[in-house]
Amino acid sequence: MVAEVVDLLRPERGGVFLDATVGGGGHAQALLAAADSVRLVGLDEDPEALSAAEEQLREYGDRVRLRRTNFRHAHEELDQDVWLAEGLAGALMDLGISSKQIDESASGFSFRPGTPLVMRMGGTTEGRRPAADLLNSASETELGRIFREFGEERRWKKLAREVVRLRGLRPFGESGDLVGAVQATLGPRAAPQDFARIFQAVRIAVNDELAALEEGLSGIRDMLRTGGRLAVISYHSLEDRIVKRAFREWSRSCICPPELPVCRCRGVALGSTLTKRPLRPTHAEVSGNPRARSAKLRVWECA
Repeated sequence: MVAEVVDLLRPERGGVFLDATVGGGGHAQALLAAADSVRLVGLDEDPEALSAAEEQLREYGDRVRLRRTNFRHAHEELDQDVWLAEGLAGALMDLGISSKQIDESASGFSFRPGTPLVMRMGGTTEGRRPAADLLNSASETELGRIFREFGEERRWKKLAREVVRLRGLRPFGESGDLVGAVQATLGPRAAPQDFARIFQAVRIAVNDELAALEEGLSGIRDMLRTGGRLAVISYHSLEDRIVKRAFREWSRSCICPPELPVCRCRGVALGSTLTKRPLRPTHAEVSGNPRARSAKLRVWECA
């Protein structure tokens, strides 16, 4: 959704833009190409992604700064950056994992046979404990919470119990171990989307993604200048729900509980939501990139 992002962030106005999930640099390049007055800060946890972005954006020279960090730390990381003295003109958070991460077995995001259970956004050798450690050490209660809340799995209790039973026989290490637990729980009707949903739930837990999103949203909002815009592309309902709720709350003048007779909150809206409904990728884009089919784009503007 590069064209939609560029259209809504309006980089032709110039200023400093933040790509909080720079990845390979596709969106960043489009923003930089839109106007010579655009400067861009790109963030990513994955060192390989940053190397790819550096190569992709090399032609823009000192108009680009790249930093290795999670967007949840964007506000504190950039607090003293002179580029941001007047605030961000726009920011993008593309919450999907890259096709490269999915396709590379070492990253451990796929449920293809033989894939190690890693799932760390920060790369394969650094950062949080890998998925295998989580599956082998978490309590049955904690596993159930992960499958229920992050995977929206109705048979979460049975699946958690099965993971605990199987790891007692042999520690989880590869994708097939978790696939086996899902198959044993859901039976012969288990489909690829079921495996994808459960693997996604584990990935969310490994990377603490939903808490990071909530922190990142508010931190980046606070860096926007008046008229600055925040665009977020989400890929599953849990992410989109958080983004939708945040944008709605920021756009309200009063957020007091209904039972309070007098407003005691900020009393003014922080800005306004520009997308009443999320934008979706075109049929042509989905045909060229089927992984984009679940993408939802929402945009908010700071008052």
